[in-house]
Amino acid sequence: MAGTSKSESTSAGRAPAQGSDAIELLLQDHEEVKAMFEKYEALSDRSIASKRRLALEICLALTKHTVIEEEIFYPAVREANRQNEDIVDEAIVEHASAKDLIAQIIGMEPTEDLYDAKIKVLSEQIEHHVGEEENEMFPKARNGKLDLESLGQEMMARKAEVQLPQTQ
Repeated sequence: MAGTSKSESTSAGRAPAQGSDAIELLLQDHEEVKAMFEKYEALSDRSIASKRRLALEICLALTKHTVIEEEIFYPAVREANRQNEDIVDEAIVEHASAKDLIAQIIGMEPTEDLYDAKIKVLSEQIEHHVGEEENEMFPKARNGKLDLESLGQEMMARKAEVQLPQTQ
């Protein structure tokens, strides 16, 4: 479980416990999204409605996650130490790529060509991104004298406000 220590972060779909720090909240998101991608992969080609529902759940979870990282967590990590700028910049670029795929997926139906391929590529991109965050950024953030509890509270409040972008 990539460094999670709280039992609250073991169950997909469970709300984070009050008092979760910013990194614990993000780790929980990582586990939940990973579980959703695995569930999607297990669906049959005939599970059209389930694929669409789960794909939208994945897109919403990732949208909420990217917003709280970009608006709250990344600026705090960058401000804590200017040596973190490159890793934050790379994460933002990775988010842009994910957002592009999310927009494409939202605008498609599971019966369309490349739908499953786009979900797969999004999964692979997220897996890479998560690895970098957990192995490089999070340790730097923990050592950066950040108020992770306060950031976590702010991130949970913002996350509750975020919705999927509307398709045209």
